[in-house]
Amino acid sequence: MYSIIRLALALFFSAFIGIHSASAQQTANHGYGLIPYPKNLTPVNGTFTIGANVKIEYPLAEKTLLNEAKYLQEVIKQDLGITLGLTTTPGKRNIIIKINSNINEEEGYALSINNTQIVIEGKNNTGVYRGVETLRQLILQNAHQKGQVNLPGIKISDAPAFGWRGMHLDVSRHFFSIKYLKKFIDVMSLYKMNKFHLHLTDDQGWRIEIKKYPLLTEKGAWRTFNAQDSACMKKAIDNPDMEIDPAHIIQRDGKTLYGGYYTQEQLKDLIRYAQVRHIEIIPEIDMPGHMMAAINAYPFLSTKEGISWGKDFSTPICPCKESTFEFAENVFSEVSVLFPSKYIHLGADEVERSTWAESAICKEMMKANNFSTTAELQSYFVKRMEKFFHSKGKELIGWDEILEGGVSKTALVMYWRGWVPDAPIKAAKNGNKVIMTPGNPLYFDVVPDRNSIFNVYHFEPVPKNLNAEEGKYILGAQANIWTEYIPSEKRADYMFMPRMTALAEVLWTHKNDYQGFLKRLEAQYPILDKFNVNYRIPDLTGFTEENVFNKPVALKINTPLPALVIRYTNDGQLPTTNSPVLSNPFMVSSASKIKIAAFGPTGNRGDIYTLNYKQQDYFKPQAAGNLSAGLQLYFFGNKIKSVADLPLKSDTAVVVSNFAIAEGLAKEGASFSVRLSGYIDVPETGIYSFYLTADDGANLYIDGEKVIDNDGWHYPIQKSGQVALEKGLHRISLPFVEAGGGYTLKLEYSLNGSELKKIPDTWLKRIN
Repeated sequence: MYSIIRLALALFFSAFIGIHSASAQQTANHGYGLIPYPKNLTPVNGTFTIGANVKIEYPLAEKTLLNEAKYLQEVIKQDLGITLGLTTTPGKRNIIIKINSNINEEEGYALSINNTQIVIEGKNNTGVYRGVETLRQLILQNAHQKGQVNLPGIKISDAPAFGWRGMHLDVSRHFFSIKYLKKFIDVMSLYKMNKFHLHLTDDQGWRIEIKKYPLLTEKGAWRTFNAQDSACMKKAIDNPDMEIDPAHIIQRDGKTLYGGYYTQEQLKDLIRYAQVRHIEIIPEIDMPGHMMAAINAYPFLSTKEGISWGKDFSTPICPCKESTFEFAENVFSEVSVLFPSKYIHLGADEVERSTWAESAICKEMMKANNFSTTAELQSYFVKRMEKFFHSKGKELIGWDEILEGGVSKTALVMYWRGWVPDAPIKAAKNGNKVIMTPGNPLYFDVVPDRNSIFNVYHFEPVPKNLNAEEGKYILGAQANIWTEYIPSEKRADYMFMPRMTALAEVLWTHKNDYQGFLKRLEAQYPILDKFNVNYRIPDLTGFTEENVFNKPVALKINTPLPALVIRYTNDGQLPTTNSPVLSNPFMVSSASKIKIAAFGPTGNRGDIYTLNYKQQDYFKPQAAGNLSAGLQLYFFGNKIKSVADLPLKSDTAVVVSNFAIAEGLAKEGASFSVRLSGYIDVPETGIYSFYLTADDGANLYIDGEKVIDNDGWHYPIQKSGQVALEKGLHRISLPFVEAGGGYTLKLEYSLNGSELKKIPDTWLKRIN
């Protein structure tokens, strides 16, 4: 009977939440769609009902837990509409929170739910709070009416794999309200992220009040529209989320200005809000580069007494004048008092040092200090600022450029340059603590596609070339959101969710259960709806962008979530909530252009897909003799922007087994281009769909026909196309260009609507 009851409960909650899993552990626990998944989870018989008669109990001797008790009281009121009483008196059927000194791991907690009570224990207040957020996820997943919720029996012991679980938001390029920052913190908190890196200053705007230098915000916080704003406005024609937020536009002296800033009082309020949620806000004031907004307000800061642009970046402040250090120390004195975090981020990346090389005062300083390069000047600035930070009880964080010219062992290195793969290894071996945030896949300003969540989930924070002891210097990781092309809060939501849930599980659970994660993610979308998060709706599948047919064909959309409604247009207009619903299947019998989009329960729209259909006869197989396995790879060392510009003559040619670049042809991080050529021997006649993912550009040609156009320098993007092929040999060509920084190239196929697969090596042939 015990086994039957337990099985019935498990099946009930599985159907209730809609969670299924491939792994044995997840199959046993599939009633609990938690992200990040706990370290240890065991189902327990019974249920506990949270209703108005339940109280939140915390020990009288642990009055510091009042913060966590009040937070739990607050969220239960939000989620269930009831206010539970707080008590220090032990009682039956209470939710009990308490400290357990036997829990050893930092942020560790235990959560148990049975018929009589709920108990949350933590190593400390932070551990208790993490347990509260786990309980909240269970409440949100199981609450289907106001007033009460029935929670399944469960026993959890849990702790994070990494101590640094961060999110970064750039508020300089485009500005965001305090209200939005609080919402951002709430979402971070729900998924146990604990570091909020707030990028407060850059060329495009100074966002923090500094009382000693009022012009930083009076003047530096505002700008006329720039090229990035114009690009956003152009995209807003098709996507309202790309509209510039009118709340941050003002009229001054006959000019339209964009911007805004936070007063110190506003930031104090935000910091308190984050502290309640056990999230540490780390401020970044980027120096010595990215200082155009400050130099525009105070021209004396630069070597040229004003702003200009060098080859790549803006004029930096001058590290060879005492007035510069006086300014910097005054700014960071106010910052250090305002932010209780033990960290301050100095930035120190992308410094245009050419003005230093030309400056007489810098030449004199380099000579006096026996510096041979301007990189040593940058190192001098960083080290001097670090010494000042230490005097304020703070630790310095810098982007990995601080390694150039030398860095002290006490500085924290934030690794982002994926094309310099040995940077985190060198830093860790040098004894520097490292935070991993490589552009691929952790720059969340890169527009997401169907591969994004997979790529984030399979990110490994600890580089493989570090041994166990050296690996301890990797504190964790964070994702960065740079907002040059993120002009609204809705767009910011879309860019970071649900990608952040994958990173949360990587950093907390650090176990690979991708299929289980995807199933558990399904339970999170209704929660995100309750948080008013404009998340990216999962990809629709079952089609390509370029489609062919030789007889009427059925368009069958695979809908990833049952609550989605697919709408379409065939007149060139964008789908809206008033557009017709796409029948499944939808028959196509003539050349046409169809736009489709999924709409969620709150009316949020997913990506718009434009499907082009054309009629095409099957391509006849090619005649070719004297063939061998593999493809011919022609390598070009040139820096080329388009595959159309590949030279006729290559630098070298080699044989490869599949669509991959042979190792050793190009230096790490170098630009290059290739052409892969040969034949594809398809085993049966059919409509073949191809999916080409490239960073940077690549095209696919079959029998001289362009099947996929994915050309140009860009981040990893997947494009797709179809071709009708008869069984046999067909010529194939794939030109590819890499701008430098670590290439991505992947070609997959689907036959007559099957799942995506790698092209087998046995299909590929070349002429001897």
